[in-house]
Amino acid sequence: MRDSSPLPPRAAVLSRRAALGLAAAVPLAAASPAAAATPSATPSTARTAARTAARTATIGGDLLGLGGVQVRGASGLPKRLTARSWLVADHVSGEVLASYNAHRLLAPASTLKMLFADTVLKKFERTERHRVTDADLAGIPAGSSLVGVKPGITYTVEQLWLGVFLRSGNDAVHVLSHMNGGVATTVAQMQARADDLQALDTHVVSPDGFDHKGQVSSAYDLTLFARHGLADADFRAYCSTRTADFPAGGKKTFQIQNTDRLLTGAWGVPTYDGLIGVKNGYTSNAGNTFTGAATRGGRTLLVTVMHPKSGGSGVYEETAALLDWGFRQGANARPVGTLVAPLSEGGARATPAGKAPKAAAGAPARSETSGSSWGLVGGAGGAVALLAGGAVAWRRRRRVGAAGEAPASDQRASGLGGSDPGTSDPGTSDPGTSDTGTSDTGDSGARRRR
Repeated sequence: MRDSSPLPPRAAVLSRRAALGLAAAVPLAAASPAAAATPSATPSTARTAARTAARTATIGGDLLGLGGVQVRGASGLPKRLTARSWLVADHVSGEVLASYNAHRLLAPASTLKMLFADTVLKKFERTERHRVTDADLAGIPAGSSLVGVKPGITYTVEQLWLGVFLRSGNDAVHVLSHMNGGVATTVAQMQARADDLQALDTHVVSPDGFDHKGQVSSAYDLTLFARHGLADADFRAYCSTRTADFPAGGKKTFQIQNTDRLLTGAWGVPTYDGLIGVKNGYTSNAGNTFTGAATRGGRTLLVTVMHPKSGGSGVYEETAALLDWGFRQGANARPVGTLVAPLSEGGARATPAGKAPKAAAGAPARSETSGSSWGLVGGAGGAVALLAGGAVAWRRRRRVGAAGEAPASDQRASGLGGSDPGTSDPGTSDPGTSDTGTSDTGDSGARRRR
């Protein structure tokens, strides 16, 4: 399979918006959402100006703009996480309980389908029927994961969405996109939706998440997509479905299974008690990505894990470990940031706090934040030091194009042990945008098979 999307930036490199925002050093409680700052499929003068202003603030709070682990007031984080980026948040309050490189720009793979669903899901009734044509299936990238949509067969909208959520079918995505006015129209609408959600790290190139140059997102943005998607009953129902019957022509059907191993227990991964969903992804460039949500004791947590070292089931196991930590220690954790409100629901744009000063030092690759160090406001000296590292990365990124820089070795914790069952789910026709891997750390006793 081709590997055409941009390689992820160095672990210590922050997005330009996050790095420049550190100079303001405003209190977390005063941090407010900002306008989008990544390229749009259909840019406008107003949108470009809004993004320019947004570069002086870190969306969700200053601490989320720092490289490395951010956690306050709670201990016991899993020690063997290998992901390049991860985030734990409370679904209801939106509080970010802990994070690692929350705004790092990375290829999202099929987790971008959460934004696709959040954009298109309410456009059509579940019972609406559509007879698929050859044109509907034109332009699907070679190597895509497919659910098995065929021209000449009539599908309900509900069946197509099951193909998207369970099998990560790019064929189902393209059919729904054509029903929505075409791929280009859908991409533009997805970018507009990302802008409204204030998912400023996300640049949409395709509706299916397949590898394309410049298509990036972040753990923060993917968590935003999941949080707002789960507010919709249909989205929630689709992502929690384990199996479904899919049309094969005439009266024939075949069964499709969800590729989320924490939901189904496939490949020996224990099902996670209380898991809701949400979406996994894999491409040869992105590796494995996953955003999961689970409810225990009346509390719902969201976890996003991007690009762990281990293939196979590693991404699920690291997600489970972070969920375990959140349910055990989350009540003690003081928030290091927040998932901001959409502009359309009253979210406020960030007001630029002034021009960022120059500095000479780079950002540390890893830092563990406590209440006695950065706190809510953050250290002025540290902000100045971090600014230079972010500014260098920004200039370099401008030279090579959006997120097009080759990665250096990542500053991570030690790798996970155990065998690697592979990097793709054999249940799909191709691993192009299907689910795969993770490995687990933390208290395995907290996860129980259903």
